[in-house]
Amino acid sequence: MICVCEVHLMEKAVQIAAENVTFKGGGPFGAIIVKDGKIIAIGRNEVTSSNDPTAHAEIQAIRAACKALNTFQLDNCEIYTSCEPCPMCIGAIYWARPKAVYYAGTKEDAAKVGFDDQFIYEQIALPMEERTISMMQIPLEQNILPFSIWKNTMTKTEY
Repeated sequence: MICVCEVHLMEKAVQIAAENVTFKGGGPFGAIIVKDGKIIAIGRNEVTSSNDPTAHAEIQAIRAACKALNTFQLDNCEIYTSCEPCPMCIGAIYWARPKAVYYAGTKEDAAKVGFDDQFIYEQIALPMEERTISMMQIPLEQNILPFSIWKNTMTKTEY
């Protein structure tokens, strides 16, 4: 069951997205991160304004929330986003580990106005040699050196 507070938070995420297009010239995406019922971070799509293809609303909100909470994991946080997250944002969300994600628009809604990430899902499913962007391992003797050092480091922070 959806409560009034969840609807209000979703409306806020959609409002951020709309204002981003109207006043900032950014993409139509907005996100907020909530902990204990309180908004701790806001993100808006800043891909074109910052010339950063990773500056999606969810990523921006995750970065701001982690900074505000001084942590790299968003335990007990919820993400409200104006649209279903793309593959990159889904990856970031899983690494951040919030307890839930709520979204308004769907990836199909986004595709109708030119934000179609279906090709990424299709590329991920392909073997490396069939992808449109060449991805090839260059084996080195020391290719596992960083992993060996990590494994044996006593002061590491697991994540």
